[in-house]
Amino acid sequence: MKTKIVPIDEKNIDKEALKEAGMIIQKGGLVAFPTETVYGLGGNALDKSAAEKIYRAKGRPSDNPLIVHICRMEDMNSIAAQVPETAGKLADAFWPGPLTMILRKSGKVPYETTGGLDTVAVRMPGHKTALALIEAAGGYVAAPSANISGRPSPTQAKYVAEDMYGRIEMILDGGDICIGLESTIVDLTERVPVILRPGYVTKEMLERVLGHVEIDRAVLEDGQAPKAPGMKYKHYAPKGDLTIISGMQEKVVAEINRRCREMEKEGEKVGIIGTDETAAFYETGNIKSAGSRTEESSIARALYRILREFDDEGVTVIYSEAFEEPAEGGGMGQAIMNRLLKAAGHHIVKL
Repeated sequence: MKTKIVPIDEKNIDKEALKEAGMIIQKGGLVAFPTETVYGLGGNALDKSAAEKIYRAKGRPSDNPLIVHICRMEDMNSIAAQVPETAGKLADAFWPGPLTMILRKSGKVPYETTGGLDTVAVRMPGHKTALALIEAAGGYVAAPSANISGRPSPTQAKYVAEDMYGRIEMILDGGDICIGLESTIVDLTERVPVILRPGYVTKEMLERVLGHVEIDRAVLEDGQAPKAPGMKYKHYAPKGDLTIISGMQEKVVAEINRRCREMEKEGEKVGIIGTDETAAFYETGNIKSAGSRTEESSIARALYRILREFDDEGVTVIYSEAFEEPAEGGGMGQAIMNRLLKAAGHHIVKL
């Protein structure tokens, strides 16, 4: 299969390109497209064979549910058996945007899309191209991240092409992604809402709308069985061996410098994920700053790109500074650290 790559501008959307992409999805094909979080791999959410194609293209386990993307508020009522008051409040507050809600599914959504579950994950993205594509495709687009399962999610179309060229019909190249981490997932099927995956919409933001919100223990602690099936799988991993070093800044820098010297003596090509505050203190290795610790959004936007760049550059061993520990809460730091821990297989050294 030859994959067609089409540049697309969110500010001046090519209607013909969107029409073509929408028709591909309506006919059961797959199209990768930009959202505000990461690039998504879209197929018809109501077509079980399209869902199966998504799993095959990604090499994704079939019990890992797909998120159904919609472009109209009222469409939530079609794919959910019931829409609780909490869902309406969150939709009013955060949609279109980087928030996914788990609801009881209706019979309209096949089990192939939901990973065999009686619940459905639903989101209305905040990216104009994504919304236009969903409308052109018929209103219901299942879309996980557009990468090979287990690899860092793509925030640039070139990394979508690296993983998906020849596997899907089209890639809509919308340039760099603005957020860079997947959406927050909150389960609304229980008495108390539960965050299954942290993201841009934080616990504090959700609680301002709903009151008390809990976090799945698997987000906070290694070894806990995750409530969301997909979270039990390896995610976001670079090709190089990634270790996180946590502690006081001076000790972290000294330890990473020491480990880099040792690894380079052994012939390894070493990469370092630092920050604007520390990058100048590293003595060797391929040093990349994820941004300033005062700007969590810049770190979130840079993380997957840096991991992909290390792959491009043949880095075999990676050391990263720790960011905010998940148990500490607050801001996007929790989401950043959640993704970094998963990318490292929870290999963290605490000084």
